[in-house]
Amino acid sequence: MQRNGTDEQRGFTLWFTGLSGAGKTTIAEIVEKELRERGRPVEVLDGDIVRTNLSKGLTFSREDRNINVLRIGFVANLLTRAGVGVIVSAISPYKEARDQVRRRIVDFVEVFVDVPLEVAAERDVKGLYKKAFAGEIEQFTGVSDPYEAPAAPDLVLKTNEETPEESARKVIEKLEFFGYLWTPSPDTEYNWSNR
Repeated sequence: MQRNGTDEQRGFTLWFTGLSGAGKTTIAEIVEKELRERGRPVEVLDGDIVRTNLSKGLTFSREDRNINVLRIGFVANLLTRAGVGVIVSAISPYKEARDQVRRRIVDFVEVFVDVPLEVAAERDVKGLYKKAFAGEIEQFTGVSDPYEAPAAPDLVLKTNEETPEESARKVIEKLEFFGYLWTPSPDTEYNWSNR
């Protein structure tokens, strides 16, 4: 496979995992825009949207959450095998389900969007954390239900220490490093602050 930007590129699944409010969707949107600007076929599977359409009727029990993650993984695998860059943004709180998806998808990049719980709660515009701390929401990840952080993710983003643009740049660089994106020529400049 020649890496000149014209030959077929390998599909991949870029899997963002982390607490609600960590910044997964925001970073995913910036990365998606960059991939599209580079002419890369890309599809986004956002956890909230998938749950509404593909996993409607599932509860927030551990079993149903794992089913939801495995369904997302199934679709991501099909798209990846077809040469698409797939961006998944889902809390995916349990290690067992994430690891199962990783084993099924050959070209899998796990990104842990790491943020302290108190920071995620401060960012919560919907007031879900407040309700969870008050006991009004059961099985809320990070409060009344565990989040199992990845032991060896491909990339860790500390979103309380960097901007979404800085985080997105690290993701793009990781995709280039793994050979899923062509590295732009040195004279190509990207203005990450305007994304």
